[in-house]
Amino acid sequence: MIRLVAERTALGLLTLLAISALLFFGTNLLPGDVASALLGQSATPEALHAIRISLGLDQPAWYRYLVWLGHVFEGDFGTSLASGRPIVAEVMPRLGNTLFLAGVAAIVSVPLAVGLGLLSAIREGGLFDRLVSILSLMTISVPEFFVGYVVIIVFSVQLGWLPSLATIDSGMSLIDRLEVVALPAFTLVLVVLAHMLRMTRASILSVMSAPYVEMAFLKGLSRSTVVMRHALPNAAAPIIAVVALNLGYLVVGVVVVEVVFVYPGVGQLMVDAVSKRDLPLVQACGLVFAATYVGLNTLADVVAILVNPRLKRPR
Repeated sequence: MIRLVAERTALGLLTLLAISALLFFGTNLLPGDVASALLGQSATPEALHAIRISLGLDQPAWYRYLVWLGHVFEGDFGTSLASGRPIVAEVMPRLGNTLFLAGVAAIVSVPLAVGLGLLSAIREGGLFDRLVSILSLMTISVPEFFVGYVVIIVFSVQLGWLPSLATIDSGMSLIDRLEVVALPAFTLVLVVLAHMLRMTRASILSVMSAPYVEMAFLKGLSRSTVVMRHALPNAAAPIIAVVALNLGYLVVGVVVVEVVFVYPGVGQLMVDAVSKRDLPLVQACGLVFAATYVGLNTLADVVAILVNPRLKRPR
């Protein structure tokens, strides 16, 4: 098992290394000039040349990538070009806000999706199953920014129950924070709920035709007992995988939701950095997102193997 975890971890680190290269060279292909963005259009050629040298922009891209990667390994993401502050100091408070929002959404969405998926599989073909399938298909078909604006119009503008802007600060109590993030968390729940629900239902139904399940029915067990005792353990691996993917989405794909609700998370910070062409900050935010996504998928891979030892041996 230790060897298996080491192999999955090494594969995740190699993936992260490849993503870092794509991220660095991709951001350097963005149109515009960092020096011009910092000094303005009226800057003299001498001033532009001087700031390019001070930022190391006169060096080859591959050399700047190796230097940047070495600093990242030491925990130093550099300095923000826009604010002049260390990037770690800029990102960490925003990352805490993003994880809080994603955590609230995950606490609600994961048990709700798995529970509804199990009920839908138990009552396959019934009114509850058809109603859940229709509603989940509707939520999958609608983009998150549209869901967010509809939620704002209904719960903030029309009913006046909750604030439309999710502005938080370090001095707020937990209750106040939960009230502020209620609408963006509700939007995220609607976005990820349908994927996990449909995958749970499909995974359960895919093993319901297996011989051991038929044998359980022949013993006189009820459908709910067969699903919970015999089908669920063998369908756990794909359910864990899709839950991990959606947990990753709650952190990585939260950018649009944060922009809609003006929530001070990493996604909003990354959008602001792109508009200011603050490339070191963009690269740091992208790497944080990539590390979160790769880490969750690696963890899901290991957990899926633990719950289903047959996955240790490739077919």
